[in-house]
Amino acid sequence: MDLTHFDEYGNARMVDVTDKAETIREAEATGKIVLHRKAYEAVCRGTAGKGDVLGVAATAGVMGAKRTADLIPMCHILPLTNCKVTFQLLPQEYAVLCRCIVKVTGKTGVEMEALTGVSTALLTIYDMCKAMDKSMEIGDIHLCRKSGGKSGNYDYA
Repeated sequence: MDLTHFDEYGNARMVDVTDKAETIREAEATGKIVLHRKAYEAVCRGTAGKGDVLGVAATAGVMGAKRTADLIPMCHILPLTNCKVTFQLLPQEYAVLCRCIVKVTGKTGVEMEALTGVSTALLTIYDMCKAMDKSMEIGDIHLCRKSGGKSGNYDYA
């Protein structure tokens, strides 16, 4: 597969999608944050000093997905048609799993938007809990699946 993000001189460039057909595209990404017990319990109970951690983080994740092109230089500005950020509490690990699903009808995919949504949501949890736990660990951020477009479907194995 040729690298399409470089011009004939090796300079980075935005991929020209002008002639591509619009298709329905969807991407899902996940990631996890591990907290100390006290911070995890405050998130679960909704008693963190800064308020509703997961509610704010979900909103931040949607906002992050919508602003991906402002953060990643060669990403196209996409009119997202849907973005959903959800959380699963993992009590045995004192962790929160974040999932972001993004949809668009467009000429390019939304993988970066899903990954940015997850990253922004997890960073928001960190920000809202750092007074209780500065040792939180964010990790395992990855694309789970994507559909639509010329390259077809992808499912993380």
